[in-house]
Order: sequence, then structure tokens, then C-alpha cells
Amino acid sequence: MSTITASNISDSTTTVGTSYVVNGSAKAWVNLNGVGTISIRISLNTSSIADNGTGQYRQNFSSSFSGGYCTSGSVSQVNSWLETEKEYTYVDTLVDVVSRSDGGGASDTSHCEIQNFGDLA
Repeated sequence: MSTITASNISDSTTTVGTSYVVNGSAKAWVNLNGVGTISIRISLNTSSIADNGTGQYRQNFSSSFSGGYCTSGSVSQVNSWLETEKEYTYVDTLVDVVSRSDGGGASDTSHCEIQNFGDLA
């Protein structure tokens, strides 16, 4: 495999330092439909998703994280929000999330977006 070493990346109008791209970009993300038979609309570094019950989804990574990472997400269904489930010992290979309605109960959502930031193994 070849290696390219550069300090900046430019598209002729904007220049960005490569350290920002390497350190500041999401290393895995997914946009999924969580209603009925769940499906991935588009993703990066996501090998698969699983339906773990009402409003409960698992994102499996193609490439593992080297340790802890930060997860954020959103759901676009009215009156819903996304919370992260407890971390597991194999946190570097997947993340579990639950979509909950304002009433606190788990709720399937048609648009769920999950982003993960950290260092890949």
C-alpha cells in the first residue's frame, strides 16, 4: 500500500489541514430506516445494523476503534430523541442505541442517524 504525506488538502478554493481531516472527521456513521425491516440508507465504516427490539438498534463497525469513542445521533421523527445504551466490553466494534419518545418509551423511527468519532485500530 502506498502512503501519501501532505500537510494540507485543497480544492483550489479552500484549504484544510490534514490533521483536521484525520483527527476531526467521523470514523463511522450510518443513516438507517428503523421501521419495519430495518435498512441502511447510506453509511461509512458500518458493516451491518441489527434490530434489537422496539427503537433499539445496533451499529456494527467494519473497522474497529482503538478504544473509547464518542457517539452522537439524531432521529427525525417528531417528538423523539436518541440516547446511547450502556457501553459493553466490546465497545470498539459496535454501538447500541435506543430511540425514545418524549414519554420515555422506546419507539421505532424512520430516520436514525448515528455518528462515531475516535481513533481506528
